[in-house]
Amino acid sequence: MHIISLAPLTPATHADALQQVYRATPQYWAMYNLPASPGGQARRDLEAAETTAGRHMLGIVRHVPSTEIHAEAADADGAEAAPDTSTETATDTKTETDAGPELELVGAVDLRLYWPGADQAYIGMVMVAEPFQREGIGTQAWTLLRPWLAETAKVKTARLGVEQFNPTALHFFQSLGFALTGETNRIEVGSKWVRLLYMELAL
Repeated sequence: MHIISLAPLTPATHADALQQVYRATPQYWAMYNLPASPGGQARRDLEAAETTAGRHMLGIVRHVPSTEIHAEAADADGAEAAPDTSTETATDTKTETDAGPELELVGAVDLRLYWPGADQAYIGMVMVAEPFQREGIGTQAWTLLRPWLAETAKVKTARLGVEQFNPTALHFFQSLGFALTGETNRIEVGSKWVRLLYMELAL
């Protein structure tokens, strides 16, 4: 089981790493008839979050086991080697310091507090890179986020919209306790109209 945490993302520091997560989710973009994630999409999303009241983008960060770090080093060098302790570059998805384990950005949560109602939070996205899907990471992220929403942000209801053509997301959120409200809406995404099915969960 992976050990994960949530961390705030900023365009200045995390745009490149988030874009790599986007590139690692081709099936998501294919649902919108896109061959891949649009270039610069992560930076645009992060900049929009900074200028939208209550909106936050959080990174889903995986704590990489030391055994995996050594295995990667061995694969790269052809022999067992100590892990590199240099700090993360702008294009890396991993970071390691002498004080702790290496961390890897493997997903993201996009949410907006106190919207559309004063006691609500709208979950715009829970994305996990495809190599790490079906390993419980999305569920762990929600397990960390839910008590923060309820106890710190004082939110009473979490709300979200699932694309009608995305049964995987529908089943995932149902497994977390979200229920369909019966409300739907058609929104334009690029050149495509998408019907959203709204779901809610009392916190």
